Amino acid sequence: MKRIFFVLTALLVTFSMLLTACQQQTTEPDEPQQQATEEVVSEEPSSKEVAVIIGFTSSLTGSQEVSSKRQVNGFTHWMNQVNESGGVTLSDGTVVKFDYKTYDDESNAERVQELYTRLITEDNADFLISPYSSGLTSAASIVAEQNGKVMITAGAADDDAYKTGNTSLFQLYTPGSLYMASTVDMLVDLDPEAKIALVHESDKFSTGVAEGIKPYLEANGFEIVLEEGYASDTADFGPIVNKIAGSGATVLLGGGHYNDGTALARALYERKIGLKFVYLLVAPADTKFPELGDAALGVATSSQWELAATHTEEEANNLGVEWFGPTGEDFATSYEAAYGDPPTYHVAGGYTAGLVLQKAIIDADSVDPEAVKAALNAMNLFTFYGGIQFDTSEEAHGLQLAHKMVVAQWQKTETGELKRVIIAPADVATADPVYPIPAP
Repeated sequence: MKRIFFVLTALLVTFSMLLTACQQQTTEPDEPQQQATEEVVSEEPSSKEVAVIIGFTSSLTGSQEVSSKRQVNGFTHWMNQVNESGGVTLSDGTVVKFDYKTYDDESNAERVQELYTRLITEDNADFLISPYSSGLTSAASIVAEQNGKVMITAGAADDDAYKTGNTSLFQLYTPGSLYMASTVDMLVDLDPEAKIALVHESDKFSTGVAEGIKPYLEANGFEIVLEEGYASDTADFGPIVNKIAGSGATVLLGGGHYNDGTALARALYERKIGLKFVYLLVAPADTKFPELGDAALGVATSSQWELAATHTEEEANNLGVEWFGPTGEDFATSYEAAYGDPPTYHVAGGYTAGLVLQKAIIDADSVDPEAVKAALNAMNLFTFYGGIQFDTSEEAHGLQLAHKMVVAQWQKTETGELKRVIIAPADVATADPVYPIPAP
């Protein structure tokens, strides 16, 4: 009996040893295999692709239709170029590409607020671009700030939106208070005795420009003989032209947007009141303006950008400022190939809005909104559009500091064709100003 117990015990010990050996053979090879797998994974770079959604409204109808469509075309041209070139690659291998969501705001401020709320809360837009015009942008900016969304304002020059404690707005246009400064400087040399009529659309942008230039006119010794506002939907400018004629003005500064500007220019030409110089906001910068024929001759405007005076990398280098993006010639050539028309400054503004957001994402090495905002605050940049730098003070956060205006005028070539030329400032002028303008 003892012998049987001894045999059974020996067998049990032997079986236990064999079982332990089998477990070791099964477990031990797994460890180096797992390490090898971890090493392979850690060497693979990330190739994740993310889509950044940019939200904005556009005016497919209403008073801002012409300029707004051009701004949107500029923006979408930028987006198509970036996406087709492979997007923006961050240091961790993430590829950023862009898409957009947009609605027709019908040039209506109340609709703008409703639609920007939808873009943020329903469409989950990552970043925003403003509508075209200061009035619509002011409405959109309230929604953007309330929701902490970065908004690049591409088509708005009014100063006031940046003086309300906002921290999410970043302006590309020269502020409205400085819009006519280059024109006044030119008039000082041409005719310091000129009598000025300030006649403008009664919207936020145009009124802000007119109010902003009054102190500058007075400081330079000019007499303002008429101040007159008119409704945005004004169709009959006869009574207003009569007031200009009765005021004794020799120079008209004013206007507003495309529809009213062309109607006012036509009325001035038909009334033949003998002004020496006519400056109108927005409308004369459009390539469609010469459709007015001789009513366009001599009419001048400020322009945020002109191909004839486009900015260059050499200019940036001389200023010691970083250059980014295509040349003005490359931008204009590619845009005209895509859309069939040469770009206006509205187009350039829309394109540059995308370009600035792209550069901020590159500098931030992230699409995180706070990181992108910090990059925008630190930005000091030169593009074909000109200087880009934002005020970072509490009093005027986001106001554009580095962009300068040029003055353009419609003149006739030797063949009788109307052409928009640069007449000021002198260092970028391509022609002398026509002053006084030819009598109708």
